Amino acid sequence: MAAWSVYLARCADDTLYCGVAPDVAARIAAHDAGRGARYTRGRGPLTLLATRRCRDRGAALRLEHAVKQLSRPDKLALAADPRRLAALARRVQRRRARAARAGAARPSTRASRAR
Repeated sequence: MAAWSVYLARCADDTLYCGVAPDVAARIAAHDAGRGARYTRGRGPLTLLATRRCRDRGAALRLEHAVKQLSRPDKLALAADPRRLAALARRVQRRRARAARAGAARPSTRASRAR
């Protein structure tokens, strides 16, 4: 399992972009070259504001989703203080762990249908 990172970048038009990548520097270079996400084409160069390493792609995607749900001022606050991004990552991880425990406590629907 390769480590993935979530990154927050500012486009040249002052909009924000959040994404995931195993190699953030290469991904930013791809965005700047016009080979990145469709949203960033024509909006470069990008300025990297914040990054957070995650243990796997799934964890990175969950954190990316949480960041994308935030308002612009909240995203800028994450960029200004890396501890906020770390705290958000911990909340997302705890939410995931609680959901997994709750799911394990309930019998699966497939098993209950088989009876």
